[in-house]
Amino acid sequence: MLGFVVQARLGSTRLPDKILLPFSGGRTIFDLLLEKLQSFSPQATCVVATSVAPANDALEAICRERGVACFRGSENDVLQRFIDAAHANGVDRIIRVCSDNPFLSRDAIAQLLDAVADTDADYMSFNVGGTPSIKTHYGFWTEYVTLEALERVAGMTDEPLYHEHVTNYIYAHPESFRIGWLDVPQTVLDHAGVRLTIDTREDFETAAALYDTLGAASPDQLFAYIDAHPAIREKMKRQILNNSK
Repeated sequence: MLGFVVQARLGSTRLPDKILLPFSGGRTIFDLLLEKLQSFSPQATCVVATSVAPANDALEAICRERGVACFRGSENDVLQRFIDAAHANGVDRIIRVCSDNPFLSRDAIAQLLDAVADTDADYMSFNVGGTPSIKTHYGFWTEYVTLEALERVAGMTDEPLYHEHVTNYIYAHPESFRIGWLDVPQTVLDHAGVRLTIDTREDFETAAALYDTLGAASPDQLFAYIDAHPAIREKMKRQILNNSK
């Protein structure tokens, strides 16, 4: 079964509870994310994979209210958390979603879902100028991986880096996996200084102001607005320099 597995927790050191803070119109980033993913039902089920840390009780409660499956697993071994969450929910083909991306592109999700509908790839995502999209600061994309590939990774390495960052081992060792890449538009490559993923308070405030103005805008709409407001671009560039992926 194909499913979204959302990586989420509330214990961020830079901005605790960031996905449950009031973001726009009384809604949180987590609210917006669940609404977007649930709109793809029944094409893909939705599972939130959080940790057993008590701080994440609030996430489980929201999932229960929304009728979304919630799996609680390891705090630090996120790879194993994903494997266990997939097994517990009958998911063997995973669309991995990071929860701190309020401008996750619905069109890009649909593109990836279409691309993986008939693929034998172990992993598929977006190629951003030679960099896997998950390692960029845009916050527009998800990635696809099979449960079987994650289980192979778990058996291949004990390095903490690869157990904290779920898919890094796969694209660091392309000789061992079947990998497919989707290209992004040139407009993305022309806007390397855009940062819309949320790690810090400044990230949050910048993104919230943009969402209040533009709503669930497309990447091109966001690029046009940011181009017209150079001060926003400069804030984003500072955050990229201070918060490497």
